[in-house]
Amino acid sequence: GTVPVLRIAGGWCRDRLLGRHSLDIDIAIDCTSGKAYAHAMQAAGALAKVATIAANPAQSKHLETARIRIAGIWIDLVNLRAESYASDAAHRIPAARYGSPREDALRRDLTINALFFNLTTGEFEDATGQGIPDLVHQVLRTPRPPRETFIDDPLRVMRVARFAARLPTFTLDPDLTEAARDPTVRDALARKVSRERVGLELEGLCNAVDPLRGLAALAEWN
Repeated sequence: GTVPVLRIAGGWCRDRLLGRHSLDIDIAIDCTSGKAYAHAMQAAGALAKVATIAANPAQSKHLETARIRIAGIWIDLVNLRAESYASDAAHRIPAARYGSPREDALRRDLTINALFFNLTTGEFEDATGQGIPDLVHQVLRTPRPPRETFIDDPLRVMRVARFAARLPTFTLDPDLTEAARDPTVRDALARKVSRERVGLELEGLCNAVDPLRGLAALAEWN
């Protein structure tokens, strides 16, 4: 059968390229689910234990995730995926299917969080073509048009503010700022996202390097 390709996704890639230490390891697999891959490793004797984290859309966990522990480090395994949102949906829960690296990258909140490290080739991959340039030039930008990105999942507005606080030297893409001010986006945030989930993002923002910057961005967008 096809040999799965494993890629470290998202935050670990961003932090490594910024020269920062990271133990936030999420592995995306291209042709099978994380759970199936982890259990195959377990059956082969490579793993002693596999934990399963149930899907929990309210906490932005849209797919079941396998969690394994190697050398004392917890690693999450999930498949690469593409997501689609109903235009009139009253929630932010997407329909998901197996996807390509580019499709998986395009569903993410920011280009700098849409990078991969291919464990087969030992190379970083920038499926949007914009993530590494944005890291170099210190820009916060969405992989897709920002208004579309925010309407699909308005919690991304809060995440962008958190990253503005976390990375205070990064500038906000002007199109992103304009979209975040859009009344339709603000309405979607109020309708689609629970107060608890907003509270978690605010907590992360307040614990970041420059919380005032993140709060100022939210105030400006409102």
